[in-house]
Amino acid sequence: MIPSPEINLDDYAVSPDHGFLPSGLPLQKLPHDYYASWENLAVRLPDLIQTGQIRRLIDALPVLTTTWLQTEPEWRRAYSILGFFTHAYIWGGEKPKDVLPPCIAKPFLEIAKHLELPPCATYAALTLWNYTTVPELDLTEPDHLSVLTSFTGTKDEEWFMVISVAIEAKGARLVPLMLDAIAAATANDAPRLTALLCRFTDGLQDLTGTLKRMYEKNNPHVFFHQLRPFLAGSKNMAAAGLPHGVFYDLGTGQGEWHQYSGGSNAQSSLIQTFDIFLGVSHSATGGTSMKSSGTSYIQDMRNYMPAPHKRFLETLSALSNVRSYVTSTQAESPLKEAYNAAVLTLSAFRDAHIQIVSRYIIMPARSNVPVETGSTDKVNLATASAQIKGLSETNPTGLYGTGGTSLIPFLKQTRDATKSATC
Repeated sequence: MIPSPEINLDDYAVSPDHGFLPSGLPLQKLPHDYYASWENLAVRLPDLIQTGQIRRLIDALPVLTTTWLQTEPEWRRAYSILGFFTHAYIWGGEKPKDVLPPCIAKPFLEIAKHLELPPCATYAALTLWNYTTVPELDLTEPDHLSVLTSFTGTKDEEWFMVISVAIEAKGARLVPLMLDAIAAATANDAPRLTALLCRFTDGLQDLTGTLKRMYEKNNPHVFFHQLRPFLAGSKNMAAAGLPHGVFYDLGTGQGEWHQYSGGSNAQSSLIQTFDIFLGVSHSATGGTSMKSSGTSYIQDMRNYMPAPHKRFLETLSALSNVRSYVTSTQAESPLKEAYNAAVLTLSAFRDAHIQIVSRYIIMPARSNVPVETGSTDKVNLATASAQIKGLSETNPTGLYGTGGTSLIPFLKQTRDATKSATC
């Protein structure tokens, strides 16, 4: 038996059973009554947004401290709630709000600092720490899952979230497999590495099958016009009414402007783990800010991941040797065939994602759906938050992701970079 690399998954909050999901179910409610005002709003969030009351009721909240947050699940629950509140406050009206009141900004900044995350609705807040099920049921089956907090209260939103949870749960078993494969390459055991790559490919195909289930219970019109505006961030959102981002007001004249990407599956540590394992290299691309700084958007998305997961990716990058080992072997070997099959399967996963983006974003954006209000001041946030002024000919669709990336060009380039890793 070849020992796996010296990685203690517990040190990185990663589990061989649950992957990047928590080892236990996320906390459904903060236990201390001190935070009852947060929980009372969270459970009513969809109705309060729909009836236009959310900003008024958030403004009426007291400025709570983090004193009574004791365990990590409590910090995560608080982070998730305030992530939802933040985006509901910003986007939950006829026009976006560019000032976040102290009752959200002050505790959210403290909680985010503790968790080493940005104070916004990240993938962790929306997905990793925002689901539940009956403990005996299988997390890999999305029909068994439900969300704890929601913007819209629709089945469409819930299905969108739990599909990602199910993918994370299914992908968990691939994490120790990848570590075993790295160990096999280190030990020059080509037959074992070949077998592990074949199992990895089977696992990726299973994940793609789960991803394609998105169509079952998520209506594109509901997703684009009702949910997607709340996923938008405050970065590159001038066209939507946030030219400077959002001011996090701490009271007594203090505070700062912040710009953050919105919640995105690009913030999934699992997907980046696959890239690192297979040696897929992505060039500096994405939004205009990414290009000018020379920083890869995908690399930047690590700043939106739980800190232990980010450190896991950094450690794995230092150990990853599968591609270099495969390229050093004899041409047309079974090992190369197995490796190339794995790479192309990951590319097929990204193809499935592109098809989903086309159906859920590109097509609804092109259909002229009137704003459901008589007010001429209302901003169509679904359209505005998908566009950025100063479009270049490299992005003829004019559509951008919630993180500010040129949507289809970015996804296609990511897919093509994956394919190019074949050898």
